[in-house]
Amino acid sequence: MSHSAPPRDAFRVDAAPRAQSEPRAIAAAPFRRVLIANRGEIAVRVQRTLREMGIGTVAVFHRVDADAPHVAGADQAVELIGDTAVAAHLDGAQIVAAALASGADAIHPGYGFLSENAGFARQVAEAGLIFIGPDADTIALMGDKISARQFAEAHGVPVAPSVMPTGDLDAFAAEAARIGFPLLIKAAAGGGGKGMSIVREAGALREAARIAASEAQRYFGDGRVYAEVYVERPRHIEVQVLGDGAGGAVHLFERECSVQRRFQKIIEEAPAARLPAALRDEICAAAVRLAAAARYKNAGTVEFILGADSRFFFLEMNTRLQVEHPVTEMITGIDLVRAQLEIAAGQGLPAPQDEIVARGHAIECRICAEAPDRGFLPATGAVRHLGVPQGPAIRFENALRQGQKVTADFDPMLAKLVVAGADRGDTIDRTIAALKELAILGVETNVDYLARVLDHPAFRAGDLHTAFVSEHADSLAPRPLDAAARDRALIVAALGQRIFRTLVTEVPEPQASIGAWRN
Repeated sequence: MSHSAPPRDAFRVDAAPRAQSEPRAIAAAPFRRVLIANRGEIAVRVQRTLREMGIGTVAVFHRVDADAPHVAGADQAVELIGDTAVAAHLDGAQIVAAALASGADAIHPGYGFLSENAGFARQVAEAGLIFIGPDADTIALMGDKISARQFAEAHGVPVAPSVMPTGDLDAFAAEAARIGFPLLIKAAAGGGGKGMSIVREAGALREAARIAASEAQRYFGDGRVYAEVYVERPRHIEVQVLGDGAGGAVHLFERECSVQRRFQKIIEEAPAARLPAALRDEICAAAVRLAAAARYKNAGTVEFILGADSRFFFLEMNTRLQVEHPVTEMITGIDLVRAQLEIAAGQGLPAPQDEIVARGHAIECRICAEAPDRGFLPATGAVRHLGVPQGPAIRFENALRQGQKVTADFDPMLAKLVVAGADRGDTIDRTIAALKELAILGVETNVDYLARVLDHPAFRAGDLHTAFVSEHADSLAPRPLDAAARDRALIVAALGQRIFRTLVTEVPEPQASIGAWRN
């Protein structure tokens, strides 16, 4: 794919925004058959590209997923045995055996589960299979936040002042007090907000470190924590990179991931709002420098925090495909899963840096089974009806089916709504309209809440930071209905109850559960 490259700060939109890459001529499909070591939405997403490339697909499933869309859509399916679906999908040896038995020559890990497990990547390679991701040593290097930040610092990527863990809590507390408060306590092997807390005074440090270490040990089997200077009201900016494993690397521009609840993203967009061109270039260049120095192979994301003073610091590197990868695909026209497959097969990067051009804007909303107005408590139920918005630049990434059971055992994300437009304002309007069209009956979701966030004056103005949700909690609450609107709502609710009762009598007892996808 080739384009005439405009200045790097120019973002233009085609007459018809592209949701996927243009086909590129290749000698042959890079693999004969690929096993997807995942489930749910990301398994369906990977299958889509494999089919387009003429590559056979192998699904794995736990018994609760026997009728799931990712199983029905695969050429072959292999059952995994485990007490739970999560346990089954964390059994690397069983997954490798399934790949060998099915005749697969490669494994795509998706995200979550074993996608950033260095031991699993090593198992795959030792079995003579291709792991569609970076090699085990790179995963180990970047998967440990302490070693990753030390590597970043050694290669000129800015890192926030920090205190490394020691066996002596007194020494740790003294050093933390020296660099000053507030501090962010983080798990060395963590992610998804686990083992993380903000400490604003010395007296709270010991207890915060103890709790963080306990949580880190419970979730990651590694109780090491460290502290770094906490940047007030920071923006969360991440850069999509691709590396060829031989020191070549490119970026596909940045994503804004600042709107979060409990340190977990709920809205992402590309490009970032109100980011000066020179600062964008500097952040993207730092990400490429890190990937090239690590001789990174495949797709990865370098995450940064950005302060109001325009200083940015390395946060971490995710050595896998991100949940929010579709927004990058929407503005660049590059299919990231296809790029992963071709890089893993030794076919190189999809394009040189000067041919990678961003057009327009894209927003992704994470549709979650939760109650935003009750502290984002997870919601349960069953999908009784699904109405999906339609449009030329809308993607609804999901693996939902009627009757599907939603439990509190897994991450609450049900689906992703991705919308592209000519510019940020246009995309916001289109996304709100798409959210209003989206209908999920049977389980409470955050759909209405997401629409309120997008329509908030501060969001429209691009005044974003990681405390956005808590700072604007009052103005993001549902507005009281006037008398006429309340009457209309009651009529609609009554009709909805009638439809719902009909659906309940017609739908068999749900069997499948939503999967646990982590960001």
